[in-house]
Amino acid sequence: MGFFRYLEYFLARLLYSQKGRDAKLLTRSDLFADIPKNIQVTSPTLGASPAHLTVEHSQLGASKFPDLSWSLDPTVKSGIEQGDVKEWLLICEDPDAPLPLVPNHGVYYAIPATKTFVIPDDFQLDNAAKTAAAEPEAKWLAGGFRLGKNLRGTLYSGPRPPVGHGEHRYFFQVVALKDNLDTKKMKPVATRDDLVREMQGKICGWGEWIGIFEQKW
Repeated sequence: MGFFRYLEYFLARLLYSQKGRDAKLLTRSDLFADIPKNIQVTSPTLGASPAHLTVEHSQLGASKFPDLSWSLDPTVKSGIEQGDVKEWLLICEDPDAPLPLVPNHGVYYAIPATKTFVIPDDFQLDNAAKTAAAEPEAKWLAGGFRLGKNLRGTLYSGPRPPVGHGEHRYFFQVVALKDNLDTKKMKPVATRDDLVREMQGKICGWGEWIGIFEQKW
C-alpha cells in the first residue's frame, strides 16, 4: 500500500493544476443560462457555503451525506414562489477532479416540493417503497425521493480527492422544477443525461452549497 500511496501522491502533484472545471457542472450548462440562482442552500451543522467537510463525510470515513436545507432567496426577484415548485432535484459534483469529466458523487430526484432539507438518514434504501412502486427496478430512499446513478453506482460516494492534489470543492446543487419529471421516460435509476433531457423547460431556479475536502499526506 505504501508504494501505491507514493504513486498517487506523485501523480496528484503532477496533475495539481488540473482543477476548476466549473463550466461542466450541471448548473453551468446551457439549460441554466436564463435561470436565476434564487435558492439559498446551507448546512445546519457545517455552516454556510463554502464549508469544510469532515473525514466522516469522506470515503476515508463513512461517506456521510452532509445535512442540507434550502429555501427560496427572498433577495432575488425571480417571480417564483414556493407554490410554483413541484419537485426538487439534488446533485453533487466535483469539478476539481483531475479527469476530463466532472464526477457525479450522488444524484437524487422526485424530491417532494414540501421537503426542503435532507439528513444523512435520508440516504438509505427504502425497501418497502421499492416493493410498492409501480417500477420495481427503481430505487427509493428513506427521505421519500428516488436515487439516480452516480459514477460508482452507489447510494452516495463521499469525497476522496487524490492525496497531494489539494482541496477539492464538492458542489451540492439544488434545482427547483415547476413540473414533475416524467420518470417513465427515464431509466429506473436515472442517469445525469436522463435528467438533463427530461428537465428541459421545467427549471425555475437553483442554488448550491459547496463542501471542501482535502486528503492530506
